[in-house]
Amino acid sequence: MVKILFGICATEIDMNAESTIASHDRTIDRIDSGARFKPTDAVRLNNMFRGRSTNEMLTSVFEDGIAGDIALVSSFGAESAILLHLVSQVNRDIPVIFLDTGKHFPETLAYRDLLVERFGLNLINLTPEVGDIEDKDGNGLRWSFDPDGCCHIRKVLPLEKEMAKYDASISGRKGFQSKTRNALPRFEIDTSDAQGRLKINPLADWTKEQLDAYIIEHDLPPHPLVEQGYPSIGCSPCTSKVAEGEDPRSGRWKGWDKVECGIHAPASAIPNADDDGANDPIF
Repeated sequence: MVKILFGICATEIDMNAESTIASHDRTIDRIDSGARFKPTDAVRLNNMFRGRSTNEMLTSVFEDGIAGDIALVSSFGAESAILLHLVSQVNRDIPVIFLDTGKHFPETLAYRDLLVERFGLNLINLTPEVGDIEDKDGNGLRWSFDPDGCCHIRKVLPLEKEMAKYDASISGRKGFQSKTRNALPRFEIDTSDAQGRLKINPLADWTKEQLDAYIIEHDLPPHPLVEQGYPSIGCSPCTSKVAEGEDPRSGRWKGWDKVECGIHAPASAIPNADDDGANDPIF
């Protein structure tokens, strides 16, 4: 059988009956190979969940199946415990994808293991292709002269291959993190390829104060590097401490004209992001 979203119909045709169908000049049903979702679908969903809490939204997304097969992509970074806890309360079976680049802080790997055990997560640990590393980053120093290329090998390519199995992903991005994320909607179209997957940002309109309060309320363990001055944590060579008053993500790729690793686009560049206020904060 073939699963089709948004009412597109497909059938299984018995091989022996195929010639009979053709002889009667019937048009054989074809699978629509176009994008799974369109920008108008994202706008519709943003409006559908206007004014509804994050928990209500997540419950509806999972129980009503409006986004198809979903995976959560987590960096197990500074505030990852919040989204992972929220989702685990609704659906503990959802695949949680971690891009194990080989460049993470040891503290991040230990934090990943702690949260997986505590929340009972369905972890998928993705690593880059050995051949790609050998051919394009044999000495492991590509980050120092080509951070985009390093991210492409270690993050973009492995995730692109894995995401072919899914219709949508969940990310932990927040609008307050930087000026390139302040237009972040709850629902958007993934522009990393032409598949038209949906990208869901449950924490898009959460503030830092709300995140801190949630951590306290649910007694969630903090990432050990946060108290050392790392409010946004990625791979160790490209993550620096952040001074007071700076954007939380200003320590990522410091000194480079780079704001995302490649698996996300800056929110200001998202097409058709105008949703008539559907993503205005509700808190």
